[in-house]
Amino acid sequence: MDLFMSMEAFVRAAEAQSFASAARQLGVAKSVVTSRVKQLEEHFGVALFHRSTRAVRLSEVGETYYRDCLLLVSKVRELSGRASAETQSLAGTLNVHVLPGFALGHFSQALIAFREAHPRIEFVVTVNDRVIDPVQEGFDLALQIYPPASNLLVERKLFPVRGVLCATPAYLKEEPVIETPLDLLRHDFARYAHYPWGDNWPLMKGNECYEIALNAVLKTNSVHLLLEFARAGAGVVYLPTMVAASDLLERRLVRVLPDYAAPPLWLSAVYPTSHRSTTKVKAFVDFLRERYLSEPQWDKALGIAPPDDEERNVDEELGDT
Repeated sequence: MDLFMSMEAFVRAAEAQSFASAARQLGVAKSVVTSRVKQLEEHFGVALFHRSTRAVRLSEVGETYYRDCLLLVSKVRELSGRASAETQSLAGTLNVHVLPGFALGHFSQALIAFREAHPRIEFVVTVNDRVIDPVQEGFDLALQIYPPASNLLVERKLFPVRGVLCATPAYLKEEPVIETPLDLLRHDFARYAHYPWGDNWPLMKGNECYEIALNAVLKTNSVHLLLEFARAGAGVVYLPTMVAASDLLERRLVRVLPDYAAPPLWLSAVYPTSHRSTTKVKAFVDFLRERYLSEPQWDKALGIAPPDDEERNVDEELGDT
């Protein structure tokens, strides 16, 4: 027996002097109210109502129990209303671990927009490219491009992370022409150290995959160091579009082999299973998914529109997680 639900049915029936009216108020069948009241009577070992074909009225003992049950039911309703209000105005601290490429240049805008709707939420943000276990390291949420470190974690994909080969116009004017992937072998090349394909690059052109071994003169876990390397005209760099977009749009950098790119990765929100129902975590993840739905704004600005079949795949990826 659910004691509270039985008490609530008893209180409603007492106030309405009708099991049928109580059932309509609760949105259940009359038999459900009858059963709950009967269970409560059996629990207390007393008859709470005098029943007739026309109405029900409280017994003498029932009147005493009604006052006590009303206090309990009213208190639970009050607490439920308070919880609902807190859901509408979230409060507390979110401890978030964020990938640097996303944190610098984009994440602050998302934080500001989220806090405009939920000003009582505070953030503690750690910026690092490590793949972490939020449970072990005490984070509510991690935004990362690699799979969860444990099957006890929830992963919700946010958006694809695409990359581009790029260099400065001055560098490309002075160095050998790059017309095919093999031409990259004649250039200094720099890349992020932790891409899953290492030195063997799968460069996609449409549905074709061209694999090439590229030994980088610079490997680093800092995509912003790579950006500075490219801006200095030191070579060809493979950069995430979310890092390179403004430089490409303002022509400080230009794309190299624009028809080729490595397969996209995914930025995902990863959090402990125990946090699945935490209101503030769910609200923030849902906010990020809505903000970056399907295609992030920097890819749209660059005109990097996927083919129709890939765009459908993106929507399916987001819908299935």
